[in-house]
Amino acid sequence: MRIDVSVRHEKIAAGMRDYAEKKAQRLVKYYNRIQSVRVVLDTSGAGYLCEMIADLEHMHDLIGRSVAPDPRAAIDEAVDHVSRQLAEHKDRTRHRKGRGPSPHQPTRT
Repeated sequence: MRIDVSVRHEKIAAGMRDYAEKKAQRLVKYYNRIQSVRVVLDTSGAGYLCEMIADLEHMHDLIGRSVAPDPRAAIDEAVDHVSRQLAEHKDRTRHRKGRGPSPHQPTRT
């Protein structure tokens, strides 16, 4: 899995970049078909904005955004958002029996 960390409008310490990479690496335990994760840190009027974009195999990207006064808190919240989405996606794909026809496949006529 490839992890890209980028910062907009200001410089960030190397320790914060390592922290974001370490947190993004933990997403694999929820779903192992993640191809890449992009972490974008930015400053906003309310503090720090963290946007985490997980690129999944054969699926649309999952995006988690958070705003917090501390960059570590913003990263933690974004990881929580994406991990929840990954857990729900995994649950939907694993337990699809009894839910009716899939909306992505044509029905038989």
